[in-house]
Amino acid sequence: MARSGRLRSGAKQKLNRWKKGHSSESNPQSRSFRDAARSRFYSRAAGPSDLTVDVLKLHNELQSNSFSIGPREGPAGGSVLETEGDALTEKTGGTYLSGLSDCSNLTFSRVQRYWESGSAAHKEICAVFAAVTEVIRSQGGKETETEYFAALMTTLEAVETEESVAAVVFLLSLAMKRVPAAVLRKEFSATAKVLMRLLATQAGAGSVLALRRTVCCLSTLLRRQDVDVWTFPSTLQIYHGLLSITVHVKPKVRKEAQRGVCSILRGSDFMFGDSAPLIHPAAQSTAKFCINKIEEHGGSTEGATMLHLLGLLKEVLPCFSVRSVKSCCETLLRVMTLGNVMVTACSMQAFHGLFAAKPGPPTLTAELNAQIITALYDYLPSINDLQPMLAWLTVMEKAHCNLSRLQGSLCLAHLPRIFSTAISCLLSPHTQLLSVAAATMKVLLQECVSPFTAEIGDFASSSPSGPASHVCKMFRVVEEALAYRFYASWASVLDVLTTFFEVIGSQASPAMMQCLQALCDLRATPHFPYVLELERAVGMAVEKMGAETVLRAIPLQIDGTEENLDFPRSWLIPVIRDHVKHTQLAFFNKYFLPLAAKLKSRAVELAESGQSLEAKIYDTLQWQIWTTLPGFCTRPTDTVVAFKNIARTLGTAISDRPDLRPTVCQALRALISKGCENDADHAEVSRFAKNFLPLLFNVYCTQPESGESPAQRLPVLDTIKMYLTLAEQKLVCGFLDKAKEKLEKSESSAFTRLSVMDLLVAMAPLVDETSMDQMYQMILPFLQSKDHSIQKKAYRILEVICGGTQDTCRQFVHKHLDGLKVTLLGSLKSAASPAKRPRLMCLIHIVKQLSMEHQEFIVALLPEVIICMKEVSIGARRNGYTLLVEIGQAFLRFHNDGQEAITQYLALVYAGLTGSVTMISCTILALTRLVFEFKDKMDVATIEHLLKNVCLLLQSKTRDVVKSALSLIKVVLFVMDTSGLAPLLPLLVESIGSMRDDTRRYFRTKLKNIFTKLIRKFGFEMIDSMCAEEYHKVLVNIRKAEARNKRLRNMKRNASELESEDETPKAARGSIEDVLLETDSDDEGTEEERKDVKKRQVQKRPAWLKEGGDDEPLNFLDPQVAQRVLATNPELRKRSDIKHDFTVATDGRLVIAEGPRAKASKESEDEAGDILEEVGVKSKAGQKQRFKSADGDEMQVDSGYQGGGSGIHRPRPLKKNKDHGAEYRAMKGRGDVKRTGKPDPFAYVPLNKSQLNRRNKAKVSGQFKGLVKNRVTSHKLHRKKRTK
Repeated sequence: MARSGRLRSGAKQKLNRWKKGHSSESNPQSRSFRDAARSRFYSRAAGPSDLTVDVLKLHNELQSNSFSIGPREGPAGGSVLETEGDALTEKTGGTYLSGLSDCSNLTFSRVQRYWESGSAAHKEICAVFAAVTEVIRSQGGKETETEYFAALMTTLEAVETEESVAAVVFLLSLAMKRVPAAVLRKEFSATAKVLMRLLATQAGAGSVLALRRTVCCLSTLLRRQDVDVWTFPSTLQIYHGLLSITVHVKPKVRKEAQRGVCSILRGSDFMFGDSAPLIHPAAQSTAKFCINKIEEHGGSTEGATMLHLLGLLKEVLPCFSVRSVKSCCETLLRVMTLGNVMVTACSMQAFHGLFAAKPGPPTLTAELNAQIITALYDYLPSINDLQPMLAWLTVMEKAHCNLSRLQGSLCLAHLPRIFSTAISCLLSPHTQLLSVAAATMKVLLQECVSPFTAEIGDFASSSPSGPASHVCKMFRVVEEALAYRFYASWASVLDVLTTFFEVIGSQASPAMMQCLQALCDLRATPHFPYVLELERAVGMAVEKMGAETVLRAIPLQIDGTEENLDFPRSWLIPVIRDHVKHTQLAFFNKYFLPLAAKLKSRAVELAESGQSLEAKIYDTLQWQIWTTLPGFCTRPTDTVVAFKNIARTLGTAISDRPDLRPTVCQALRALISKGCENDADHAEVSRFAKNFLPLLFNVYCTQPESGESPAQRLPVLDTIKMYLTLAEQKLVCGFLDKAKEKLEKSESSAFTRLSVMDLLVAMAPLVDETSMDQMYQMILPFLQSKDHSIQKKAYRILEVICGGTQDTCRQFVHKHLDGLKVTLLGSLKSAASPAKRPRLMCLIHIVKQLSMEHQEFIVALLPEVIICMKEVSIGARRNGYTLLVEIGQAFLRFHNDGQEAITQYLALVYAGLTGSVTMISCTILALTRLVFEFKDKMDVATIEHLLKNVCLLLQSKTRDVVKSALSLIKVVLFVMDTSGLAPLLPLLVESIGSMRDDTRRYFRTKLKNIFTKLIRKFGFEMIDSMCAEEYHKVLVNIRKAEARNKRLRNMKRNASELESEDETPKAARGSIEDVLLETDSDDEGTEEERKDVKKRQVQKRPAWLKEGGDDEPLNFLDPQVAQRVLATNPELRKRSDIKHDFTVATDGRLVIAEGPRAKASKESEDEAGDILEEVGVKSKAGQKQRFKSADGDEMQVDSGYQGGGSGIHRPRPLKKNKDHGAEYRAMKGRGDVKRTGKPDPFAYVPLNKSQLNRRNKAKVSGQFKGLVKNRVTSHKLHRKKRTK
C-alpha cells in the first residue's frame, strides 16, 4: 500500500493531495446509490412480499451443507444413530432435494445442475423434480421415464401457479423424449387434450418457458404417432394448433414451434420404416397454412409475420409434394414482386433451402425445377447491387446442380444462359461478385458438365450439334470475356477457362483452338499482368488435349534458322514440360527430337564461328526441349509402339551427352514406375534391359572428370536400381558374375572397386540363392579389410541381403544364421567407425529373427551397441538406439512376463556402469532410451532402483557422465506421472543439491529446465522447501518466469478471442439430426429475468431505385424493372483500401505472426522434440541439410542454385549494418583522421523537433556546452604536447 500523503515517483505535481490529517477520508462525495439503498431499506414494498417460510427454509438448506448423501457425523465424529424399538437405524442427511441429488435416471442429469443456480425458475424445477421423485420412490417405482411421465402428467393437472406449470412442463419435455413410443401412442388422446388446454391458456400472456416446453411436448407427441393416426381430423386439429404458434411474437417460442413442425414433417417415426410414405400426411395442410398466411399478410404494412412464414418455408419446403411445392413457389414469386428487400431475400433463402436439400421427383420434378430457374431470371438484380446478386447466383447454382441430378440433358440446355449472366457480373466494380461469379461457373462445370462428358461425346467440328452445342455456347460466352472491357476480371476469366480445359478439353479440342490462339496473342502483349494464370490455363490444355493438339493451335515457331533470337513463343516449352503427361510418346520422337538435334547442330556451328552468346541460347533451347521427355514418359499411351523407336537415341544420350544424362535417367525412371501399367508395356520396357543396363554400368563406373560433382552419378545409380527390378533374374545373375570378375581383377582402381560394389549392393537382393552364396563368400574377406571404404561397402551388401523382403533373402538368412553370427562377432574388433552404420543395420535385421536359444549372441552384442551411443556418425547413433530397442523387443519375445524380461535386460545393461568413463556415459544414454521406450513395462521399484544408481553419478567429476545423468532425469520427469514420481522426489532433489559446484555452474541451463518441470508438477512451495538455500533465487526466478508466461498467454488468448468475435461465421443450416437433437439450451429461465435484454424488432431495410441514364425516366412497365430496385446505396463509393492487422515489410511482403494457440502448440512440440533428442529418436537441431550418397551415408552437396528472375527467386542483396564514419577511423590509436580526396570528418548533432521546446532549452544548450568544452580541452592538450 502506498504511504499516506505521498505520491509515487514520477507522478505529476498538479494532482490533488490529501490534506494533513485527512488521509483516511476517501469516501466519494456523490452518494446517490447509497441514498437509494437507504430509502428502500426504510420503506416497505408496494406488492406482496416474496419472503415466505418455504423460501427461508430453502435459504437455510442452501447455506448449511446438507445436500450430502449418506450418514452425517456427530460431534464426536461418529454417525448419528437413532433407535426405534430394538432395531438400530441410521439417520440420513436427506433434505427436501434428496430426490434430486441421488436420482439415478440420466434423462434428468441437466436438472441436477440447477440446484446451485440462483434462478427462481431453476429452484422451482428442482423442487418439483425432487417431489415427483419422492412420490415415485414411496410407491416402489424404479424411476423410469414412463413413471416420471405418468407422475408429471398427474402433477400438471394439479398445479395452478404459473411457475409450477412451467417447471412441470419443462420436466415433462425431458421425459417424453425418452418415453417408449408405444406409451405415447396409447396415451395420445389424454396427453394431447391436456397439452392443448395448456397451450390455449399460455398462448396469450403466459410464461415463455411454459409455452416453449408445451410446444416441445406437442411436437414430441405427434412425432411418435403412427401414420394411421394422421387420418383423424382431431390429429390435424392438434397439429394446426402447433402451426399457429409458428408466427408467435416471441422469438424463442416461434423458433421452437418451427423446429417442432420441421421435426414432425421430416423426422416422424413412420417416415423411417420400410413402408414409409414419400410425403408426410400433414405436409399438404402445412403448405396451405403457409400460403394462406402469406396471402393474408402480403399486402399489409407489417411484414414481420410474412418473414416468419418465409423462414418456416425455408425448412419445410423440401418436405412437400410436387403440387404443394408448385403452389408455394408461385406464392414466393408473387411476394417477390412487392419490392420489399427483406421479403425478396427471405424468398431467395426459401428457394435455396429447397434446392440445397436435393429433393427427389416426388417433391421436385425436373420440369418444375427448370420452370423455377426460368422464372427467377425475371428477378435478376443489378450487378451493382452486391448482396442480392450474390444471393441470386448462389440460388441459381444450387438450382442447376439439382436439375443436373434430376435430368442432365435439360440442365445442359439451361447452362448457356446462366453463363451469360455470370459473365456479365464480371463487369461489376465489386471484387467479391467477381470471385463468386467465377466460382459459380467453375462449380457448374464440375457438377453439371463433368458427369455427362460421355453423353456429350467428341466435338466433330468447332460448331457441333446436340448436347455439345450447349457446351460450345458456354465456351464462346467465356471466350468473349477475353475482350479488353473485361480487363479487370481477366484473372477470373482465365481461371474459368482452366476449368473448361480440365472438364471437357479432351473432347472439345476443335472448339477451343481459336481460344488457344487468343491466349497466345494475349501472352505476347507487353506487360501482360496475368502471365501465371494464362500459363496455368494453357498448361491444363496441354495436360488434357495433348501437346500435339496445343502446338497445332499455337506453333512453337522455332526451327533453328531464325535471324532474330527473340523466340516469342519459347514460354511454351516450360509449360509443356510441367504439364504434359498421359500422351503419345511417338510425338516427342517425331517432333521434338529432330528439333532438338537441329538446335544442337546450330549451336555447334555458332560456337565454331565464335558467336558464343547465340550458341548458348540455342544450346539452352535444345536442353529445355529434352527436359520435356520425363513428362512424355509419364503414363504414355503408346509405349509398345513408340519406345523401341526412341530407345537407341536414349542410349546414345546416356553414353555421349553428360548434360542430358540426368534428364534421360529421370525419363527412364518415370517410364518404369508410371508407364508400365499393363503386361505389354512391362514386357516391352524390360526387353531393353540388356541394352540399357550395360550402358548405365559403364557410365557409373567411369570416374568423373575434374569439376564434376559426385552427386551427378546418383541419378544413374537410381536408374540402375529401378531398371534391375524389370530385368529377368538370369540376366541379373549374369551381370553379377561380370561384376565379381571386375572386382577381383588386380588392375582395377579403387574408384572402380567402390563403384562395382555399389552395383553389387543394387543387384544383391535380386539374384538367386546360389549367386547370393557366392557373393557372401566373396565379401567375407572384405569385412576384415583395412580400407574403410571397402569394408563399409561390404557391410552394405550384407545389409541389403539380411534386410531384403524377397524369398531368396529370407531363405539365405535362415540358412546362414549361425554363420552370420560368427562372422559379425568375429569382425567386431576390425570394424571401422564408418562401417558402424551398415553393420548395426545388419544386426538389427538379424536380431528381429532370433529366438530364445540365441540369447547369448544378444548378450555378446550389448557392449558394442552401448558404446555406439557416442558414435560420431548420426546414422550410426540412430541405428545403435534402434538396435537397443530391438534387443528389448527380443527379450519380450523370449519371456511371457514383460516386467521380468525388461528387468533382466536392464540388469545386463547395468554392467556398463562399472566400466570406463565413456562406457558409463554411454550406458546412461542407453538406459535413458530404454526408460522412454519401455516405461509401460517398468514398475516403480525398477525406476527407483535405476534413479538411485544414476543420482549417485551426479557427483561425478566428469561432465560427460553428469550430462548423461541429467538427460535421464529429464526423461524420467517427462514419462512419469506425479503419483509415481512423488516417492522419488526427495532422492532426486537431494542428488541435484549435492552436485559439485563446477558441474552445477556448467549445467545451470539443464538444471533450470529440470527445476521448471518439477515446479510444474509439484508446485513452488514443495520444491523450495526441499532445496538448499543456494537454489532459492533460481526457483524464484522460475516462478516469476512461469507466471509471466502464463499471464502473457492469457492476454494473447483474450485478445484473439475479442478480435474473432466479430468474425464468427454463421452456423450452417441444420440437418435432420440437428432438428431432432435431444438436448436443448441450458439457458432456461423466465422472461422476467431477462428484462435487460433488448427485444428483437424487425427493421425495414431501405431500398433504392436506380434511375435511367441521360435523364431518362424510369419505366415501371419494363420487364427488367426489378433490376432497378437496389438493396445497396449506389452512391456509396467502393472502398479501395483493404485494412488488415498484418505487418508489411519494406519489400511489400506480409509478416504474419503465429497465434497464441499455434505458439502454445509449438512450445509443447518443442518440449517433446527436446525429449526425443535426448533419447536419440530425433537428431539434434541445427544440423545442415544433407543428401545421401550411394551407400546411404549423408554427405553435404552444393546445390549450385543461384537466385535469378523475379518473385521469391530474385537475388537479394545482403543487409549490412552501416557503420557511419568507419572510413575516417584511425587504424592506430583513437579518434578520426583525414582521408585524401574526402571531406574532413565532423561530428554532427541530429536535428530533433523536440529541441524547439522552450522547456528543453537549458538541457539542449548544456549538451552543446559540453561538446565545445571537450573540444577546447582537447585542443589545449594537443598544443601543450606540440610545445614540449
